[in-house]
Amino acid sequence: MKTTTKIKLVLGSFLAAGLIWSCKNEAKTETSTTSNKVETEQSTKKQGQAFLKDDEATPNVLDIAIGSEDHSTLVAAVQAAELENALVNAGPLMVFAPTNAAFAALPEGTVENLLKPENKGDLANILKYHVTPGRYTKDFLKKFQKLGQANNQDVLVEVKGDDVFVGGAKILASVPAGNGIVHVVDKVMLPPSE
Repeated sequence: MKTTTKIKLVLGSFLAAGLIWSCKNEAKTETSTTSNKVETEQSTKKQGQAFLKDDEATPNVLDIAIGSEDHSTLVAAVQAAELENALVNAGPLMVFAPTNAAFAALPEGTVENLLKPENKGDLANILKYHVTPGRYTKDFLKKFQKLGQANNQDVLVEVKGDDVFVGGAKILASVPAGNGIVHVVDKVMLPPSE
């Protein structure tokens, strides 16, 4: 549906350009104003793969987070950091998704402070520390000692009995996605200070 809309906009632009060339000054001004209004409206809309809707594809990691009541804080953080498009890439991606309870366990005011526009870079760094290239199950992760995260830092992997901990966060559940896997974790992983 988006492709059809884009084709219509392109054809409309060519038509508008033809009208501008063929009409007198009054018509040129009116057409130009209308064309600018359409361009302005389109540039204020969010763009990218994250904003395309497809009811038939397997949900991606972002769709899974959005569909989970236990991850509304994570979704708000992803949106504040404007990382939606990164989470719908072809991947494969492993996302260690902290629950709302994990965010609530942070010191009071931490989440609110990170969601401020001036802290967007810090928030993005923390969120990228929760993403790894690959699609590894919890059992397969037991073979690793560390993982390279999307923020270019390593995170330690520990095995305690049947439990797997990544960056100190315990994997509670795993949900396969169309572009990777979501591992639900019980803690927000904070990257080490450099």
